[in-house]
Amino acid sequence: MWSPPAGALAGEVPIILFHDSLGCADLWRDFPGELALSAGRVVVAYDRLGFGRSDPNPDRLKLDFVSDEARTALPALKSALGIRQTILMGHSVGGAMAAVCAAVEGADCLALITESAQTFAEDRTLSGIRAAKSAFSVPGQLDRLMRYHGDKAQWVLDAWTESWLSPGFADWRIDDDLSRVQCPVLAIHGDCDEYGSEIHPNQIVRLTHGPARALILQGCGHVPHKEKPDIVLAAIKDFLARQ
Repeated sequence: MWSPPAGALAGEVPIILFHDSLGCADLWRDFPGELALSAGRVVVAYDRLGFGRSDPNPDRLKLDFVSDEARTALPALKSALGIRQTILMGHSVGGAMAAVCAAVEGADCLALITESAQTFAEDRTLSGIRAAKSAFSVPGQLDRLMRYHGDKAQWVLDAWTESWLSPGFADWRIDDDLSRVQCPVLAIHGDCDEYGSEIHPNQIVRLTHGPARALILQGCGHVPHKEKPDIVLAAIKDFLARQ
């Protein structure tokens, strides 16, 4: 948890961050602290089961893992921290999780921010995952994940690649969930994102029912909060100030 300095609190409702497929709380690096300072809100980032400093996941990741986050993890997190209302933000598949959670949370979700979110299993996404899987097969490359996930690193990699590349995942999409989102939405996406085209933020804006805006960042890839941090922080601050 990151908090703004005393006297700088702009709102009592915290921002909860959902990490990407190979991510964890530590891999957000400086962003949560910078977001807390910029937005004037408490920011919470957590490790999903099997990732980062969490316990190992004893099972293979099930193909409904995106929607399962709304059924299990978020309610447990809110209960543990005594949180009722939330602002939800997710990166990559974490953006899809945040959107599904916003649909389930209803009025308790005051705003949704997605960053490089996927809304279905696009060919570009699957092609990028195949390329990454091949790159990680090179000896020593898994060491990059072990720094953050320890001996869970191979499970983390397989959870990403084998889930998304499974034939059973080919029809996955969150259209129905997006159609139940009522809160304001900011959908951030880079125009050079190798894991998803601009169809995803446009889909988020088109299907959700609250005031929604897509922010397409020029010359930006899959990690806008790392590649264009000042623009992302300013956009989120302005978006939340309007709510």
